[in-house]
Amino acid sequence: MSVDEVLTELKKHGNEKNREGMAKYGINVDKAFGVNVPVMRALAKKIGRNHELAIKLWETGYHEARHVASMIADPKFVTKTLMNKWTKDFNSWDICDGTCSNLFRKTPFAIEKIFEWCDRKEEYIRRAGFALLAYMVVHDKKRDDKDFLQFLPLIEKYSIDERNYVKKAVNWALRQIGKRSIFLNKEALKTAGRINKINSRSSHWIANNAIKELTDPKILNHIKN
Repeated sequence: MSVDEVLTELKKHGNEKNREGMAKYGINVDKAFGVNVPVMRALAKKIGRNHELAIKLWETGYHEARHVASMIADPKFVTKTLMNKWTKDFNSWDICDGTCSNLFRKTPFAIEKIFEWCDRKEEYIRRAGFALLAYMVVHDKKRDDKDFLQFLPLIEKYSIDERNYVKKAVNWALRQIGKRSIFLNKEALKTAGRINKINSRSSHWIANNAIKELTDPKILNHIKN
């Protein structure tokens, strides 16, 4: 399919009610058609891996086109330069999270980019660092649990960031680390305890929310099994 054909297909499935719903969830709809995720995934599956088309779709700036781009881009051809370029274009939390999940976590540069992006000041770039960390914890099954200890200081350091999309991503990363194993559960709770002592509303929220989930008997039982 060509770029025009993909855009035509997306426009066909978009509607104003969906756009309004997206906006209510804090999604940037300035250049959005209002297309549901299942429709985009079906379209991406129909297209298949097409890295060249993915790059062209991303450049259109259309919200759904960028979602599809992240789904059809080939991780083998993704460079650090492309990752940085796309991350700079993030203007909505769902594009940030979707691109990290669909594509960036599958590259050999994921761990490096977590460190790099968490240290950036821009809201969506910092969120990308912590979102990518959360996805890596869940999907990188072969990585040793101890490898994730190196990220706990980052979580502690940026727990003071009051910006909503950063705060939620920091909390998300901490909870995912704590749900990976009993060993990491204990380490995450230690980190949450330290974070809770910081004089920051954001830190208190992150810590208390994480502690509540990571001490839940149902969660602990799931981790043990």
